[in-house]
Formats: sequence, C-alpha cells, structure tokens
Amino acid sequence: MTDPKNRIVIAYAIWATVCAAIAGFVIALIHTWFFSYNPGRSAVIETLFSGTMAAVAIAAAQGAVALLTGSILSQLNRALQYTVLLGLLIGLFDFVMYFLQMAVPATEVGWIPDLIIIVGVTGLITAAGSRKVAGTVTA
Repeated sequence: MTDPKNRIVIAYAIWATVCAAIAGFVIALIHTWFFSYNPGRSAVIETLFSGTMAAVAIAAAQGAVALLTGSILSQLNRALQYTVLLGLLIGLFDFVMYFLQMAVPATEVGWIPDLIIIVGVTGLITAAGSRKVAGTVTA
C-alpha cells in the first residue's frame, strides 16, 4: 500500500495539472475571441486547438514538477498541506502570466525563459506548501 504522504503528493500533482490546464484553456479562449485575427471558422478552431494543446502540454509538465517536488519533500519528511489552495495558486499564476504576456506583448521573454519561470514557480509553490512532519526523527 502507498504511504499516505505519497497519495497526497499524487493527488496534488493531478490537481495542479488540472488547475494549470484550466487556466491555459481559459487564456486560449480569451486569446481566440479577443486577441487574434480569425478570418473564418477553421482559423478559430485551429487557434483555439493549438492554444489549448500548448496549455495542456505545459500543465502536464507542471504536474510532473509538482510530483517530483512533492516526492522529494516526502523523502525529506515533509508533508504537503493546503494542496487544494496550492493547485489553485499554480493555476492563478499561470493565468496571470499568460494574460499579461497576451495583453502586453513586451512582457513575453520567449519559450525557454517562460518554461523556466513556470517550472520554478510550480516547484516553489509546492515547497512553500510543505511542513515538517511532527513526531518523526530524522537520521
């Protein structure tokens, strides 16, 4: 049977992925409807689809980072707390970052720096939500 801390980490990673994907999908909708030129129905669908696929791919990477960070924290005798809030914070960060880059193009720094920022923030949010497990002795 899986350790309860590990089950929490797995559930949190899934929740973080869902929150990040929803934020990306909402941004893809906003971008398609208000910020992109779409000469026809097929262009609208293509813009929405490509934006959604990019958001889901990034969200999957964030879920992997959340899982890895949570697993490392678990090995260090730290347990995640407030996981629902942590996932929502990841989604909120993504939404704000994506919206800012869409509304103010000068804030777009490129794919590689964007991914480094997103991965770093996901790791930091996850680590910030961990607490030392009470009553355990570390060797």
